[in-house]
Amino acid sequence: MTLFGLHWIDSLILIAYVLAVLVIGKVHSGNVKGENDFFLGGRSLGKWFQFFLSFGNMTDPGQATTTASSVYRQGAGGAWLALITLFLTPYYWFTNVWFRRVRLTTMADLFQDRFGRRFLATLYAVSTILMAVVGIAGGNVVALKTLQPMMVKPPSAYTAADREEVGNFQEFSVLRKERLAASLSPEKAARYEVLKGFYDRGELQPYVSYLSPVPFYLASSVLVAVFVMLGGLKASAVVDAVQAVLVILISLVLIPFGLARIGGVAGLHARVPEVMFNVFGGGNASEYTWYSIAALLLVQLVGIVGSQASMTIAGSAKSEYAARIGAVTGGFSKRFVTIAWCFCGLIAIALFGPNLSDPDQTWGLLTRALLPVGLIGLMIVGILGGKLALLGAGSVVLAGLVVKNLYEPLFPGKSERHYMVIARLTVPVMLALGMGIGLYLNSVVALLKFAIVLLVVWGVPITLIFLWRRLTETAVRVQVVATLLFVAVIPWIVPAIPALARSAALTAMTRERTVTHTRRATADDVAAGQAAAVGEPVTRVQVIEPVSVYFEEGVVHTNPHDLSSPRTGVGLFRVEVYVLSLLGVDITAFTPAGLMTTRYLVDAVLPVLILIVVSLLTSPTDPVRVARFYVRLKTPVSATLEEDAVAVQQSYANPARYDDRKLFPKSNWEFTKWDRVDTLGFLGCCALVGGILLFFKAVLAFGA
Repeated sequence: MTLFGLHWIDSLILIAYVLAVLVIGKVHSGNVKGENDFFLGGRSLGKWFQFFLSFGNMTDPGQATTTASSVYRQGAGGAWLALITLFLTPYYWFTNVWFRRVRLTTMADLFQDRFGRRFLATLYAVSTILMAVVGIAGGNVVALKTLQPMMVKPPSAYTAADREEVGNFQEFSVLRKERLAASLSPEKAARYEVLKGFYDRGELQPYVSYLSPVPFYLASSVLVAVFVMLGGLKASAVVDAVQAVLVILISLVLIPFGLARIGGVAGLHARVPEVMFNVFGGGNASEYTWYSIAALLLVQLVGIVGSQASMTIAGSAKSEYAARIGAVTGGFSKRFVTIAWCFCGLIAIALFGPNLSDPDQTWGLLTRALLPVGLIGLMIVGILGGKLALLGAGSVVLAGLVVKNLYEPLFPGKSERHYMVIARLTVPVMLALGMGIGLYLNSVVALLKFAIVLLVVWGVPITLIFLWRRLTETAVRVQVVATLLFVAVIPWIVPAIPALARSAALTAMTRERTVTHTRRATADDVAAGQAAAVGEPVTRVQVIEPVSVYFEEGVVHTNPHDLSSPRTGVGLFRVEVYVLSLLGVDITAFTPAGLMTTRYLVDAVLPVLILIVVSLLTSPTDPVRVARFYVRLKTPVSATLEEDAVAVQQSYANPARYDDRKLFPKSNWEFTKWDRVDTLGFLGCCALVGGILLFFKAVLAFGA
């Protein structure tokens, strides 16, 4: 017996998990006495809860989907979208202490506390809410695309339209394989272009799923809303604890079944081109080279602290040590499961070949192809639970921003119960907005790239708040508005204006290239008669198809049936690349890696330049307020809230109390000398970074 394509055993596992989540929310509803409990768990979460919150925030199963999808497209280098923050883990050893010591509830509070004005706090709250809604949309799209291949119609239930779509996909797969190897005849080329138009729109599938976007988004969002409204942050932390175990299980379970199907590690290397095991890129069409990865690291370094979750998670910690340990252990745990996700992407290349209609569905297709009944249910619970855990914590964060930084300033003096009602009502509203965005953006990789870029809007000024006394509010206003326009507003507006999205200049493509390379023969090469044995050198001619220069998801014909119809850009507009073209650079000659490097370098450097230049040209902030901020930032957190309040007052009475710890004593830079814990923790983190990189290389080389 099946239910919407699922065996009854898998359906029971899913129902049991949903009931368990609701029970968790109900159990913890009695612990929520006020705003501090709802938003920060009473500032009482120890090392284990900090680990689970950090691990859950960094490692939702949706990233398994995006990583496997990226690896399927690009080879092992595609894992860098998730793995790049490995290099930032030593940084967490310090940043989580900053967020705990400022003793604030939301990141918006940080701006009001540092500059004494509400404008930036309000702007942060509004813009971060909008950015977080994009994150909710990403969670929706990832979960949908992962679960769709697990809930498919049998061919006997196909409609005529279903049969046509599946048949078109099979025809496209054959034509694309021929296209990448050699030129097509005019008749086949025309047919290929028509089918590719449907493919680029995501309208070709090798199956038909029972799962549709709107019902799925609605049902899962209602579930998230109910358990968060009941239990707040602590309920989310408990769900994260359960989810941590599930993430590890679902990250590993596909590997043994996949290797058994393709003949072990030796079979993997026989079927997958050697270049796809390269840590820095998977061939000439790859976006991930050493220089593009360096640009990605730079944008993450300056932007990673911009998330409100940084304040929420660290601020809920019982102590500085708990905040530190939770962040770095959660971060390093993520890196190991990321390597497992990468391995699954390589298995998908071996199992499915290069022609999946929608690589975003790689993980779901692997699950359907490899796992038996029962384990499919476990996988569905893991993916859905990851969405619940991520959106649960994210909803608490958004509720905090809405209530503390938007609603309460407009309606002061209300009871705490009143504000709690508003906080709870905020959750379903934010989830509903996330549903709308999820229906607009369809690519999970594009959503992830957009989220990375958005972090720099606030991440850069937050970093400088902690490090530079001379930073001014005017500079932050100018930088935030300019950066928001540059990386968020214009990229959304251009595709929405037909005259721009269809213009010949903006629908430009990179040049098609033909490259010749020598590699080791795979089993497919032997089967095709192109080599005598697996492993012998073969020379291949590969066509590198053009990609859109300016639009993230490509350029398609407005009418896919009519190749003479206007072409239009799809997805977000790359403003950074367009600016470079205005300077006379021939962008059409760029590789995909060059396009990505351009985007990330501009996004990382521009905000820093604006902040420094404008700060030096404007009046500094009130020195008394600034001194109180930095002395509190350097005051260690005490064992109890009462003792901590006394310590802070002592620091306020003597703002120069910790000046002897400044690395540059008479400057505006607030770098401090490291103590023994700082040094040992940082060096230990660096050693673990090196060990994980060596482990990653060893995993890729094993069995070659």
